[in-house]
Amino acid sequence: MKRKVGYTWRLREVMAQHRIFTATELVPLLHERGIDLSASQVHRLVSGTPERLSLQVMAALCDILSCTPADLVATTAENAGVRKTATGDLPTPIANVAKLRPRAARILPDA
Repeated sequence: MKRKVGYTWRLREVMAQHRIFTATELVPLLHERGIDLSASQVHRLVSGTPERLSLQVMAALCDILSCTPADLVATTAENAGVRKTATGDLPTPIANVAKLRPRAARILPDA
């Protein structure tokens, strides 16, 4: 059985709990911890959901916000449904496939 996994990035919520409401407030706090990101990079980190994140940045965020990575990333996992074909799980019979093949065209001379 396949599993579908996902995550929710909760940085903005955790920031609000610590009375940090803008990305520009976060820039100097990250800089104090040796993380030099531009204001636009921090804005994308706060407003979007990152696909990749450095562990150094994660550790700095956890230190700034006095939280754990689990507070910043909420994970989900569920069983992925089995995909059904239109005819069920049975493969198409060979006899039906032969009927789908095109026939050669027959060209007649002009009369």
